[in-house]
Amino acid sequence: MIRKIINIDEEKCNGCGICVEACHEGAIGMVNGKARLLRDDYCDGLGDCLPACPTGAISFVEREAAAYDEAAVMANKAKEKAPLPCGCPGTQSKAIKRKVEEYVPSTKAVSQLRQWPVQIKLVPVNAPYFNGAKLLVAADCTAFAYGNFHNDFIRNHITLIGCPKLDMVDYSEKLTQIIKNNDIKSVTVVRMEVPCCGGIENAVKNALQASGKFIPWQVVTVSTDGRIID
Repeated sequence: MIRKIINIDEEKCNGCGICVEACHEGAIGMVNGKARLLRDDYCDGLGDCLPACPTGAISFVEREAAAYDEAAVMANKAKEKAPLPCGCPGTQSKAIKRKVEEYVPSTKAVSQLRQWPVQIKLVPVNAPYFNGAKLLVAADCTAFAYGNFHNDFIRNHITLIGCPKLDMVDYSEKLTQIIKNNDIKSVTVVRMEVPCCGGIENAVKNALQASGKFIPWQVVTVSTDGRIID
């Protein structure tokens, strides 16, 4: 049947995952860091997700699509073992069990931070420390999840941190200016495994493309229990 249904422009999507939370029917999911309509028959065509999208990536189209199946939506919700707060996997509560060890005093860890501020929203675009810098762009949860973050990632890097879910902004424009206007030698992105962290990875990717520069870059993913995911 021809009916009104949402359309997601993956080029505009920054991977924040807000639309996933806004869709009460479970029609939208995150695939490879981008929002995607998973099933036509789960979309009721009411568009609760449209105003939630900060980049305007979602619109209505009229096309051939399966009819909205409320029974299927309700059945899918019923079989979910543990409904997550707001429908976002990144907000799922869980306890992480670790071996309790006796505290043994040792040499104090030394901070490897080389500049201030560190928030993407606050850092000056033309700060002198960017020239010749190896840039680290990290989701702010990563430093808490990964125990040796300073030595393994911040060391010898200029550090920028942010959270696209909490800031509700697209960092692409500012990162583009930083990369374009400074002599950046490399970029390392450290993100969490949760879907909304795809926003920070995509912002860096978009910034590198928009800058017109060819700079080595890599992405490192950290699990919620503090492991590096290959």
